[in-house]
Amino acid sequence: MNNASGISSEHIQAASQTVNKLRDEISKAVVGQSSVIDQVIIALLASGHVLIEGVPGLGKTLLVRAMAKTFNGNFSRIQFTPDLMPSDVTGHAMYDLKSESFKIRKGPVFTNLLLADEINRAPAKTQAALLEVMQEQQVTIEGKPLKLDPPFMTLATQNPIEQEGTYPLPEAQLDRFLLKIMIDYPDQSEEYKLVHNVTSNSIGDAINVDDIQAVVNAEHIINLQKVTAELTVDTRVSEYAVNIVRQTRNWPGISIGAGPRGGIALLRAGRAAALLHGNDFVTPDDIKSIAIAGLRHRIALSPEMEIEGQTPDTILQNLLDSVDAPRI
Repeated sequence: MNNASGISSEHIQAASQTVNKLRDEISKAVVGQSSVIDQVIIALLASGHVLIEGVPGLGKTLLVRAMAKTFNGNFSRIQFTPDLMPSDVTGHAMYDLKSESFKIRKGPVFTNLLLADEINRAPAKTQAALLEVMQEQQVTIEGKPLKLDPPFMTLATQNPIEQEGTYPLPEAQLDRFLLKIMIDYPDQSEEYKLVHNVTSNSIGDAINVDDIQAVVNAEHIINLQKVTAELTVDTRVSEYAVNIVRQTRNWPGISIGAGPRGGIALLRAGRAAALLHGNDFVTPDDIKSIAIAGLRHRIALSPEMEIEGQTPDTILQNLLDSVDAPRI
């Protein structure tokens, strides 16, 4: 049986099984945080980027390294600091004495998974160095565009505390992240397992991803992204996603609503969520399940709501509860 996109149900089920194997392998290293793992995988399938917010020590670096190992991908980490320069991110031209010519030294963005750690600790000009690479998957050095090898994904982190000396990301850059993921403390049983795993038969607290097996290769990830992009979306589901985004523009307590990229993000992430759940088509529940992560960084609360201690998540949840979902 074929769906409207022309992809066989068997092909979709095989792809879904592969995705779930990726999730199982990552879960070997990252204890708990199952929703965070799911959302990062969704962003990878949708060929998007994620902004991860959480206090230090919750396994953000481990998550990226574990994901890279599942498809034998390359991994780079950049620690953003106030003195970091754009060329430290993208690379630069350098003069080679032997050849008496300039050569391009590629920066750490030339990878598959890029961890931009504490991105808000670098000034705007360095943050902006990621704009081109996130949008175009290329870097321009000395006027020469250099393409990155797919798949490419940026995972940027922010620390919600210690805001002194930080540079908030501008709206234009926030909008380029498909999802904003909140990572919280593990529950008691998960934290016990985490501490036990790290301190058993190991020196120090080094990150260990030795048990993770490669499930696929980079080419397979690209194929999974193609399958994701071709999943069927009913017109009513598309309208549902757009209605959610449009409601953010006049909802009480929201001073700035989401732009058209919000609707695009919900549909892209909704397709990936459908594949993760083994569905042939995108359901309203797929859209709803990813809506808060897809919109929390695209809205701004009114000062009154902030004074009352409201969060984007609570406001968005109230909004989602009020928008009628279609029956398909």
